This record gives sequence, C-alpha cells and structure tokens, in this order.
Amino acid sequence: MRAYVIGNVTVDETISISAMPEAGASILGHEETRDLGGKGANQAVVMGRAGLASILVAAVGDDFRSEIIRSQLAEEPVDARLVRFGGKASDFSIIFTTPDGENAIVTTTDSAGSLTLSEAIRPLAESASGDLVVLQGNLSDDVTRGILEEARRRQLVTAFNPSPLRRFFADLWPLIDIAFLNKGEAESLTGTCGQAAASTLISAGVKYAVLTLGGEGAMLASRAGTLEIPAATVTAIDTTGAGDTFMGTALASCALRGVPLDARAIRHASAAAAVTVSRRGTRSAFPTKAELHAILAA
Repeated sequence: MRAYVIGNVTVDETISISAMPEAGASILGHEETRDLGGKGANQAVVMGRAGLASILVAAVGDDFRSEIIRSQLAEEPVDARLVRFGGKASDFSIIFTTPDGENAIVTTTDSAGSLTLSEAIRPLAESASGDLVVLQGNLSDDVTRGILEEARRRQLVTAFNPSPLRRFFADLWPLIDIAFLNKGEAESLTGTCGQAAASTLISAGVKYAVLTLGGEGAMLASRAGTLEIPAATVTAIDTTGAGDTFMGTALASCALRGVPLDARAIRHASAAAAVTVSRRGTRSAFPTKAELHAILAA
C-alpha cells in the first residue's frame, strides 16, 4: 500500500514569545528554529519514517525557500513530486510558541492555492485500489473536491484533516473514509462536540472519525461504535506538528498491518505525538525512524 499525500509544504519559522499578543501590541521574541513544515509535508514525512511508501504532491515557488524545501525533503524517505510555479513565493509559516507549549500559526498559501486539479491527481495514475489519498485544508475548494472524487473513482481510501478550516468542508463528508479533527474543528464543522460530533460525522458518511482531545486523549468512532483512548503522559514543550504526527502515525499503523483504523493505531499515534510535543520545531521534532518503528512494534 502507498499513501499519496496531496497538500502543502512550507518553511516553518518558529518564534518563542512569553505570551500571545493582544491586538495592537508589540512584543519581543526570538527565533527558535527554521524547519521544513506544512501539513502535507509533515504527514508524508511521518508516514515515510514509519515505513509506509509515501508520495508527496505539493506546490513550491521559485525562491530561496523552494531550495530549502527540496534539500530537506531529499533527506526524508518521501517521494516528493513538487510542482514549481515561476513568479510565485513558496509557502511559509510563522509559528508563535509560548512557554506552556501552545502555539499560533500563520501560513501563506500562494503556492498551494495555485495547484491545479490535473497537477494534483497526475500521480494517482500509478495508484492501486486500496491505496491511501491524504488531504488537508490548504488547497482550493474545487481541487480538494476533485481529488476526493477522483480517489472515489479509483477506489482509493481517503483520509482528511480539515485544517485550516474552510466553510465548504461540511459538504465533503460523503467522499471521506477517515476524518481526523481536533476539538475546535469538530465543533466548528458539526455544531457540537465529543460523542455527538463523532455521531454527526458518521451519519454524514464518514466511515471512521477520529477526534483528538488534547490531554483527554482521543475518540475513534465508526458505525460499530465509539472507543476512547487515553492520551500518553508528557510535558509539552511545543505542540507544533503534533496533530500531523498523530494522523500520519495512525494511518501508517493500520496500513502497514493491513487492517482498518483501530484502537491500536490510535495508541501508536498518541505515543508518537507525545514525542513530538516534547521537542521544539516541526520536522526536527518528529519521531525518528527508529523511534517510530519501536512505537509501531509495541
């Protein structure tokens, strides 16, 4: 099985601040890291390190950031299919982190928003029935919907993380097999939370809904019922990329074992995310190949 991750790739610049600023305030901070990021790249890197064949389809510009992106992806077990746009800036994120590990992220989408449907789905010509197509919220409405429809036509398994939030996401549930949402995303898209939010997603056509609840753990829902899995105990240093680590590890766990999404995959995902939040940075904070292999063997 292979995973086709169609999304964005960025250069992440993490700035440590004492507290989140109020409107109109000027505050001091210092740069902690400059790292490869973007939800698409993050998930592809985690799945690749876990041992799942991962193809990343993403857009870049023709600036210095594109060279950083290419060089850092070359170090990862990911088949990067980067679409280059002349005259565009490669996407980047500014990440503000506070001492308690919380963050606020601003991401540009100049390149990601330029990716066309034909460019996005071209690698799917190599896919086989049952392969994964993994999406997030950085692409345009038409491209996101078109990818999901093409995946359905090819009998591929679709996994979706609705972040950043867009209004049209609520119309996509019948095209999605596996949805990963945090507490805020679930409430925004379903109007409810917890078990009620999970039930709403399943009723709308999602086969498996995973709600991540921070320190409260995670919930896995399907038509067969709901399971609650406790969070791994950890002191959070930086939560950047934790959700992507969780999703990538969960998908890799079940794909490598050849089973549907299950509680074991969620426990693996929780353990991997605990490693990420204990470190600063994005790609540099993800579990290593050895760490992921040990987690998946547990």
